[in-house]
Amino acid sequence: MSQLLISRNADLKRLRDEGYKVEVNGGHLFAHHIPYVNSKKEVSFGVLISPLTMSGTSTTKPNNHVILFSGEYPCDKNGNPIEQIRHTTNSTLFGNSIQANFSFSNKPANGYINFYEKIKRYAEIISAPAKSIKDNVTEKPFLPIVDNELESKFLYLDTNSSRANIDFINDKLSSQKIAIAGLGGTGAYILDLVSKTNVREIHIYDGDVFLNHNAFRSPGAASLADLENQPSKVDYYQNKYSLMRKGIVSHNYYLHEGNFDELSSFDFVFVCIDDNQVRKSLINYLIVHKVSLIDVGLGVNVIDDKLIGQVRVTSANIQNNSHLDKYIPSSEGIDNDYVTNIQIAELNSLNAVLAVLKWKKMSEFYQDLEQEFHSIYSINNSYLNNEEKGEI
Repeated sequence: MSQLLISRNADLKRLRDEGYKVEVNGGHLFAHHIPYVNSKKEVSFGVLISPLTMSGTSTTKPNNHVILFSGEYPCDKNGNPIEQIRHTTNSTLFGNSIQANFSFSNKPANGYINFYEKIKRYAEIISAPAKSIKDNVTEKPFLPIVDNELESKFLYLDTNSSRANIDFINDKLSSQKIAIAGLGGTGAYILDLVSKTNVREIHIYDGDVFLNHNAFRSPGAASLADLENQPSKVDYYQNKYSLMRKGIVSHNYYLHEGNFDELSSFDFVFVCIDDNQVRKSLINYLIVHKVSLIDVGLGVNVIDDKLIGQVRVTSANIQNNSHLDKYIPSSEGIDNDYVTNIQIAELNSLNAVLAVLKWKKMSEFYQDLEQEFHSIYSINNSYLNNEEKGEI
């Protein structure tokens, strides 16, 4: 994607055509091989880094004038720091293992009109002293560029992560192969959230058809044409989220003991199944085969013409799973209205958010001070209770 994206945008293409060694990686523009003078009056080479602002696959005007730099602090030819551009000391690590050390500030009256002007100006300022020491150094080396985004999971750049400088944290998820068992309301919201991460693959399992009632407890807005076509749930959701990313694999059937073995190679499974007997058997299978999991559940009842209930998230991995028998329902009782006819979009989405937060904690994306493996949120008093604490 990197070089294709550069070719499609005049400002990025101009940088490349003039000899700058530029790449796009993780929503950032990197300009490599920028010569500068260090404090020892030696010529070294660093990297200019700018977050990209995009509209689809087209660059827009940079949203700020500050730029990051990987290298020692640039100096004049006498080894004195170039104070005119000093901004902050930085230690941001990017997904391509480049670490920014400093940020610089040089603001034109009207800002930079495009990324060509931004990179060119900073390169001129930083490299001028190096050029005065050595005639043959240049910021335009016409060096070959490896396309690092050929395996990108997304069809367009994730500039949200690049704006927050958390690409290196996102990479903690990039190797994972995820399964979502069941695409009812909660499972669909889990898909919505997981699809926005850079996991390697997302496999979705459900044998049901997408109908009107599903549209009112799912993310997004289904069209009338969608509903009249009565697509399978997995095909409907695969089509929707494949507009954004690759690696979504649909399985148009229910999971049962005869096909559980399909999940043995997964890194993580979200269990969103209504059938308690299948749920229990599936969870037992995953634990035996050392697959980490999160099971979700809702219980809603009508009391005095108002709804009360709880939202449950129960997680387990190879180290922590002895609590599952205590919390995972195994009978087919129908003593709550959720089982029969109550599905509420905000409860489904809350259940999914809590589940995905816990998955990201287990993946060390978020800090996890509680290390809980069972959580219950009570609707009527807004109380979140964490139980089954693991080792910190």
